[in-house]
Amino acid sequence: MDEPADVRMGRGQRLIEATREDLELYGVAELEERLSILETEIARVRAQIDRKRSGRAAADALFAPRS
Repeated sequence: MDEPADVRMGRGQRLIEATREDLELYGVAELEERLSILETEIARVRAQIDRKRSGRAAADALFAPRS
């Protein structure tokens, strides 16, 4: 059985496609909803970046040469 096409999409492909959508087709309420979703996603990505930086800093501190 073949996998659905959306499973085979490359990482970030849906985001790339979303940025290419024609926004003229949306009403104001739809655009506001889209903006809210994007702002939530930005916050989620920033939180993940902070977690990764914290993890990296902890690893660097653990494995740093001692003076």
